[in-house]
Amino acid sequence: MAVKQTAGRRDLGEFAPKFAELNDDVLFGEVWSREDKLSLRDRSLVTVVSLMSQGLVDSSFKYHLESAKKNGITKEEIAEILTHAAFYAGWPKAWAAFRMAKDVWSDEDATNNAKGGMFGLGDPNDAYAQYFVGQSYLKMLTSKLPVANVTFEPGCRNNWHIHQAQKGGGQILLCMEGRGWYQEWGKEAQELHPGDVVEIPAGVKHWHGAAKDSWFSHLAIEVPGENTSNEWLEMVSDEEYDKLK
Repeated sequence: MAVKQTAGRRDLGEFAPKFAELNDDVLFGEVWSREDKLSLRDRSLVTVVSLMSQGLVDSSFKYHLESAKKNGITKEEIAEILTHAAFYAGWPKAWAAFRMAKDVWSDEDATNNAKGGMFGLGDPNDAYAQYFVGQSYLKMLTSKLPVANVTFEPGCRNNWHIHQAQKGGGQILLCMEGRGWYQEWGKEAQELHPGDVVEIPAGVKHWHGAAKDSWFSHLAIEVPGENTSNEWLEMVSDEEYDKLK
């Protein structure tokens, strides 16, 4: 797909129309759009290193850093790219490039830190990964009365399960961030938002997780009871889940 660029005509269309044409139609319209020869990601990498090696860390360099991010280069990768190039382009040039790159990728840090809500993301929930579709994260907050902050990536949900108990038991969900779903067996799914509270009695088959397009976090509070246990059942199928909006 052709890269649409209008900066040349916008800024220099009257003063240098031929240069504007070459910039918009040839450089970006033809060269950048030859994705069958070299991907946009790789073209961004080449361009960033070329500009850095010349010490051109101006507004055009920032534009190409933003394009590199948009084309899939991560914060970790740009840090490695600039570090490697520093040995060939020069240390002062790398410092200048890093200052600008740090600013361009700063919102990624903010986004990652925001996931998990006010209690934080926690660690990958590897111990229970077999009972989830997609990636979840767990952060235990208390021990005497077990309370955990559980975070689901978009599309992640746990299997159908039942909180068993001879007396008492069950679970309470306090929804903290994002949008999710809760469903009991034989009933319609319930959409969840921050501030919603779900009381799950012992013995009820159910599942909960994130919406397709949103991270979701809730506090899971284990209700005290006698001889409590968690019975994990079948996963929520893609067919069932895809019916939800």
